[in-house]
Amino acid sequence: MVRLVVLGVLVLAVGGCVCVVWAERAGPRWVRGVATVTLAASELVRRSGKKRRRNVNGSGDGGD
Repeated sequence: MVRLVVLGVLVLAVGGCVCVVWAERAGPRWVRGVATVTLAASELVRRSGKKRRRNVNGSGDGGD
């Protein structure tokens, strides 16, 4: 079951990347919409990773 979920996420990610490339080459409107959603989701993941790294790095110094 876990493999099926991981495979689904992988298919969605690859499909989103394809839509981003296709949208750069003036694809149809629905492709530009999917590309926009893909880029927004990637930005959210990137920001959450930065916050997580900041919290890990900031909490280990002991406050001195």
